[in-house]
Amino acid sequence: MDQGPLVTEKIESGAVFVREFDKFKPVRVAFWLKEKEDSYWYLYIASEQIDDTNFTLAYAEVTRIGLRLNDPNFNLLRVKVIGASDPIAQDIAAMQSQFPGSQVPIRRKRVLVGRIYASEIYVYPSSSMVVGSS
Repeated sequence: MDQGPLVTEKIESGAVFVREFDKFKPVRVAFWLKEKEDSYWYLYIASEQIDDTNFTLAYAEVTRIGLRLNDPNFNLLRVKVIGASDPIAQDIAAMQSQFPGSQVPIRRKRVLVGRIYASEIYVYPSSSMVVGSS
């Protein structure tokens, strides 16, 4: 399932995960990214409070949440935690800023984000990814 299209179940389980992670560190942006047509989808989580000093702690939290959720549609090994200053996170935030307050996710194909040429991305809406949406 990971190498195919990003399916609704994976998007929804990712949203639940993002809301839980936000309780640990406030999430600035969250998005799914697939680098190549035959590669895996990865859920990126970016926070202003994540930096070189606490990546290990952040990944421990990813494991804790992932195991607690016990969701067959969620693979905690497909989560990447980055700081909000990462060029990828900054490009995603810039994309979101074009649609302030939007409840609609952003989907793009063949796009450059940060240093990565992605075959496809799915960006959770900033206005609803964390605050109680399902």
